[in-house]
Amino acid sequence: MAALSPLFVKASANDFSASIDTEMMNHLLAANDKTAAQLMETVKPGNLRFSRMIAYDIAVLTAAYCAKGSAYYHHTEVVSKIDLLVKFLASAQAEDGTVNVGNLESPPDTAFLVEILGPAASILRKDNSSELKDVQQQLKQILLKTGEGLSTGGIHTPNHRWVISAALAQLSHLYPNKKYSNRINDWLGEGVFIDADGHYPERSGIYSGVENAAFITIARLANKPSLYAPVRKNLTMYQYYIEPNGELVRNDSRRQDQYEAAAKPSTLFYLQYRYMAVHEKSQLFAAICKQIEGTKDFEKDILTRSLFYFLEDETLQQQLPTAEVLPERYEKLFTTSHLLRIKEKNTTITLFGGTDQPLLIASGRSNSPDFFSYRKGDAILKYMRLSSNFFSMGYFYSDGLRKEGNSYVLRKKLEIPYYQPLPKEKRKANGDYKLSPSIDDRFWNKMDFSNRPVSNVKTLETIIRLTETNGTVELDFELKGMKGVPVTIELCFKEGGQLTGVAAADANGNSFLEQGTGEYRSGNDVISFGPGAVAHKQIINLEGERYSTHFGTLRTKGEHVYITGTTPFKHKLIFR
Repeated sequence: MAALSPLFVKASANDFSASIDTEMMNHLLAANDKTAAQLMETVKPGNLRFSRMIAYDIAVLTAAYCAKGSAYYHHTEVVSKIDLLVKFLASAQAEDGTVNVGNLESPPDTAFLVEILGPAASILRKDNSSELKDVQQQLKQILLKTGEGLSTGGIHTPNHRWVISAALAQLSHLYPNKKYSNRINDWLGEGVFIDADGHYPERSGIYSGVENAAFITIARLANKPSLYAPVRKNLTMYQYYIEPNGELVRNDSRRQDQYEAAAKPSTLFYLQYRYMAVHEKSQLFAAICKQIEGTKDFEKDILTRSLFYFLEDETLQQQLPTAEVLPERYEKLFTTSHLLRIKEKNTTITLFGGTDQPLLIASGRSNSPDFFSYRKGDAILKYMRLSSNFFSMGYFYSDGLRKEGNSYVLRKKLEIPYYQPLPKEKRKANGDYKLSPSIDDRFWNKMDFSNRPVSNVKTLETIIRLTETNGTVELDFELKGMKGVPVTIELCFKEGGQLTGVAAADANGNSFLEQGTGEYRSGNDVISFGPGAVAHKQIINLEGERYSTHFGTLRTKGEHVYITGTTPFKHKLIFR
């Protein structure tokens, strides 16, 4: 830890600085100096590439220059680097003030930059060194130009409304303008949706973090205290989504994190938990802050690039309230997204049955086939899937999740028809019928399916029942209906662990649990699972026709183990 700086030493009990978290502030100062040292070497003409990191670079160097105790406090060389970055940023602006970061001339992506540049501009104003006069003016012109685009520009997704509004709140705080506040009120007039459990529309950890940060900014800078309520509700819910290693559960997300190879870290929420812990004197939120501080991503994601947020908003600098003790045991069912979370000491269990129906593969819809995961410390079953070779329907997707007695049940009944000739009154001599989906949503064709009689309807019903006792899980599978259908249960353990009790299936890292019990070990933690069964060895093209027709795959990295059977199929798997 860096030595206590003059800025962060506690003063008298009646002084604001008496309540400053000096340990945290000095950690931030040391980490920011380390990042600034790298930037002093790399920020050079001809060495710049435009991305959102440009804004972070400006903010990090600004914090280094303005923070007393920094190795770069009031160093002229830092101003020259900031000047270079600000000029480069200005050159990237379009006429309407927007920039190309991900999307083209995008108001929302420009707002994400303002989220970072706004605090930097505020810190520069507080310092007000004469050396900063030129860069302050340049940054002001950039921000005022963005204000033109943000006060009239449009959006794509639900969270974009609030990101733009938060950026406008920052601009209005720095450079008051009625059109900024009018535009904020216009967006807020649409209403803020949050469901009974605490989900925003996108049900995503990534974008919940984005929306919480935006609402806090609007609440504190635009005097909209009612916006703390959805933040409080969402953060209270997300305590159950944080795994012991800091990863976020993402099974029920409607955005890209439901499929991303690596889970997003809970550090996405740290600044929001910290602000709300201090603002609301919440011992629960303080405890979650402490949990996040202990994760491996904390230094990289928070310490190295958050000092400027703390300097801009003094609430973040305050000591956290006394943290309550987080429970070793919980069992929580989220009925709006059909997600179950169980924690028993160092074991966590996830069961999911809430894909959006009808199943469509599109951003903004929940369509993950990962219905179960099981973790014991470092031993991690990332997901379980089930696929049947039933008319190429592919993976199992449940129609919800219900509690029945002491168990939780996933269920889906598939009905696949054959089609009869169209009624005479629906026929066209030229055969030009509507391009439409089949009744079972498997494929499209110019067949006017909705008007066709059906026959020879084949059915397959899948029922999965989870019963948990003190961290041990029993999963009972039953597939019934059409006979002789191949069934494949797919287990994907985190890559890097050691499997025993399984038989190699091929050279691609696949294995079968043919009988008995298998074990997966990572470090000192072990998951035992079984018994196994192998009735066939069909383990490719499990996704179904929705994906295979476009040569798609949902396979991820990991240690893949398969258990197979044929219908009628009954099998019990035990995890402990």
